[in-house]
Amino acid sequence: MWRTRVGYAGGTTADPTYRRIGDHTECFQVDFDPERLPYEDLLEAFWVVHSPFHPAHSLQYASLVLAHDDAQHEAALASCKRIASKTNRAIQTDVRRLDRFYVAEDYHQKYGLRADKTLMADLGRYYLDDATLRESTTAARLNGYAYGAGSSARLEREIDILGLSDQGVRHLRGVVRAAR
Repeated sequence: MWRTRVGYAGGTTADPTYRRIGDHTECFQVDFDPERLPYEDLLEAFWVVHSPFHPAHSLQYASLVLAHDDAQHEAALASCKRIASKTNRAIQTDVRRLDRFYVAEDYHQKYGLRADKTLMADLGRYYLDDATLRESTTAARLNGYAYGAGSSARLEREIDILGLSDQGVRHLRGVVRAAR
């Protein structure tokens, strides 16, 4: 994955915000290299971390996969059918084509990372504005670690390219150890 961003999609309300979301759903967008990470693998990871069986209590929090093109749409529908067949349960996740993605307000971006003052202090040396932080591959990776995703082995493979100070490296290793 190169980047992630959170936002709003799936509805018709122009220029939604958190306070005026209209008929959109809160969602996230992933930029990835399909040569290194096939879309089908992303879908499989989605089904592992997401429970598709419970109806959403509101449209804002609906369970939704939005595909960027026909190939993604077909792959998402097929993966949804496989989950339903394997579990013999009704899937409440909707699969649709993406019409437009609206980027959420800056304070929603990299939320887990923003809550980690040590990592944010390190990143402040490089990311001088919110848009740069939002679009950063490094920030996306660090956000995942801040939320407890990612193994110690994976961290050690990429620790040198994250641009952290010695204090930031020690801190991040502790965050990852504590999540296990």
